[in-house]
Amino acid sequence: MEMLKVKNLSISFGGLHAVDSFSITVNKGELYGLIGPNGAGKTTVFNLLTGVYKPDMGQIILDGKNITGLSPVEINKAGIARTFQNIRLFKNLSVLDNVKIGLHNNYNYSTISGIFRLPSYFRTEKRMNEKAYEILEVFGLDKEADILSANLPYGKQRKLEIARALATNPKLLLLDEPAAGMNPAETEELMETITIIRKKYDLTILLIEHDMKLVAGICEKIFVLNFGTELANGLPQDVLNNPEVIKAYLGE
Repeated sequence: MEMLKVKNLSISFGGLHAVDSFSITVNKGELYGLIGPNGAGKTTVFNLLTGVYKPDMGQIILDGKNITGLSPVEINKAGIARTFQNIRLFKNLSVLDNVKIGLHNNYNYSTISGIFRLPSYFRTEKRMNEKAYEILEVFGLDKEADILSANLPYGKQRKLEIARALATNPKLLLLDEPAAGMNPAETEELMETITIIRKKYDLTILLIEHDMKLVAGICEKIFVLNFGTELANGLPQDVLNNPEVIKAYLGE
């Protein structure tokens, strides 16, 4: 069953064709990788999928619904959440409150006179905290719930950003270089965490990553972008041994 279907997605900035007729299908529950050299258009694809940019042409279908041209808020409500190359946390808020913001988005909180109106699902602030702690525990961050997110080590900030995205209850999770800046031990732990949350929350995941060990270790299929167009796609072992991919991406 298709979760994401992208057809001939294109956008230009002036004379630059940043993404040119890109198509991809990601089936429900699968984890695909999107790789390519710097400047290939990978993050631009994510910006198109999340409504940051509106495509010049093409279609984006999420779980059977055409979401092309919707705003970022509308697309998030439709079921797409993401992380960023450069970590975007609320640094002046605690670890717990960062996740609760994701829950606010998920359950359509409204604010009247500065007071959050809880949905019936939570009943009380206590129930919302329990849900936030449940998510943090999966990431090994529950013991640091009251710490300012700015004071977390870098690797844990990366994990917290994923936890906050997960709190919005997405159908499709987009991870933009989640292992960037991590050491090998942190990367290995992240691979395990992504595998766990994928199964626990029945997630469909598309990730951008430069760490080929991570990509080969957890992705069912890889798409390669170069100069905004698809260079190759297929099983990890086939793509990573493709001479054209090696030439364009690995520089060998």
